Amino acid sequence: MTTRNAIADQIAAELGHSFEGEIRIGGHYASAVRDGRNVWLSGQVPRVGSAVVVTGRIGAETSLDQAREAAQVCTLRALAILRQTLGSLDAVDKILRLTVYMQTTPDFAQQSEVADAASDLLYRVFGEAGVHTRTSVGVYSLPKNASVELDMVVRTHGD
Repeated sequence: MTTRNAIADQIAAELGHSFEGEIRIGGHYASAVRDGRNVWLSGQVPRVGSAVVVTGRIGAETSLDQAREAAQVCTLRALAILRQTLGSLDAVDKILRLTVYMQTTPDFAQQSEVADAASDLLYRVFGEAGVHTRTSVGVYSLPKNASVELDMVVRTHGD
């Protein structure tokens, strides 16, 4: 049986990235907070190592395909933080909530298609446990000129 960790690693390799090692944060906040069975993850931009790999406004300098890849990279970062926090993605019982923010032009209207890339990745890793509630929204700007940022809430198997 393939573990969720192995599936996430395979997807990262398909995208040409690695999320091994510690995922560091850049301020006085926590990347994840666990309260009982729930874990809240802070917003993740498409950063690999120290580089934000997809920047710019979607619908102008960033294409839909690039934005979808950014959403996948954000999701893989979030999963790497979950692994650090829980020890394994197999400790996740359910992805409860996903919020995807996109830096877009005023006329860009494909936020759902960008967010679908993150949702599809979660389904690929977790199956039915990866099906979640979701909000996808276009915004004027994001940290580090990132094209996409997302956060999520998950439930674990137990205390």
